[in-house]
Amino acid sequence: MTNSPPPQNSAAGSRLRSIPPTPNYRLTRYACFTGYIAQAVVNTFLPLLFITFTQTFGITIEELSILISANFFLQLLIDIFAGRYVDRIGYKTSMIAANILCATGLALLAILPFAMPNAFAGIIISVIIYAIGGGLIEVLISPIIEAIPSDNNDQLMSLLHSFYSWGQVGVVIVFVVFVAIFGAGSWPVLALLFALIPAATLAMFARAPMPTIVEEDARVDFMELLRRPAMWFFCLLLICAAAAELSMSQWSSAFAEAGLGVSKVVGDLAGPASFAAMMGISRILYARFGERVDLRALIHWSATLCVITYVLTALAPIPGISLLACALTGLTVGIMAPGLMSLGAQKIPNGGTPMFSLFSLSQDIGGTLGPLMVGAIAGAFGDSLHIGLLFAAIFPLVMFAATVRKSVRRRMG
Repeated sequence: MTNSPPPQNSAAGSRLRSIPPTPNYRLTRYACFTGYIAQAVVNTFLPLLFITFTQTFGITIEELSILISANFFLQLLIDIFAGRYVDRIGYKTSMIAANILCATGLALLAILPFAMPNAFAGIIISVIIYAIGGGLIEVLISPIIEAIPSDNNDQLMSLLHSFYSWGQVGVVIVFVVFVAIFGAGSWPVLALLFALIPAATLAMFARAPMPTIVEEDARVDFMELLRRPAMWFFCLLLICAAAAELSMSQWSSAFAEAGLGVSKVVGDLAGPASFAAMMGISRILYARFGERVDLRALIHWSATLCVITYVLTALAPIPGISLLACALTGLTVGIMAPGLMSLGAQKIPNGGTPMFSLFSLSQDIGGTLGPLMVGAIAGAFGDSLHIGLLFAAIFPLVMFAATVRKSVRRRMG
């Protein structure tokens, strides 16, 4: 007598076969990491050319401030509109378009200043194009990472932001080596080479699966977000965090050269490169050991130390101490933005694209306001970046004051 196989429930089998397999988001993560490197390129490369632009094209410090502010102001405008339209357009299409714009803007930066009668006009056009792409990247990448299934999203967010820091370090080191070998006049070739990074990123996003950011019926309405005090609180802190980060990041190279009298190579390595490296280290450390610390308290004490490092950078009588304080500022600001975004996502779990658009908007307000005020105040005091950077200590000071009470920190998450 033969044993017949047990009867199968064909309906249950059909249902099981109809369940799609769980997507593998590894390529999506890698594309996000590379996307933040592209973002670092468009934010870091131009400030390294400030002294070169001054010497080659006669651009003033006020015009340099305009270049910084134009980049972040355009990203700010994108933040406003992205929350309204990205969900309709689609994340994949938007990310591909963002990287096309970044690659195009960087390529034009190598061409337009020499092709147009007014070099400043050529530079500003290039900045406008890649700033639009950079703004889209900033809005889109964080919610993509937050939506990828994971048990430690706050640490993954910190790891994501560390790639921005390492991108900054890489840009500075490649710039220094390239210029040392081929001369300062070779920077247009380097701009074309850097354009390959967003080009590679868009190819990755074209193949990567996209997670569902927030189910449509679960999203918080934009106006509802604006009625929540927690939203305004996080936006204020993100404005200050971005201003504290970008004021030092954008001006450290020029400060080291003009304010401390060191060479361009030393200025770039001891200024923006060391700053970015310390910022990346702090984010890697949190990604590795974050489960052992209170993120809210960490942000408070980071702001406290940031005030001290800004004051030391501006007022230390010895250039070596100023450069060390500049680098340590990167350590203090590293966890601020990714930490606040993760806490905000925990506090408002269904905020989706509108919430991250407001977060990015806040960062770009700070990224515009901070460097612009440093440049304006420095210009008002005889181009003294010492005074300009001393003023920037007000941004971490506001964060310290806003989070000084433990009851406030408890409400952050």
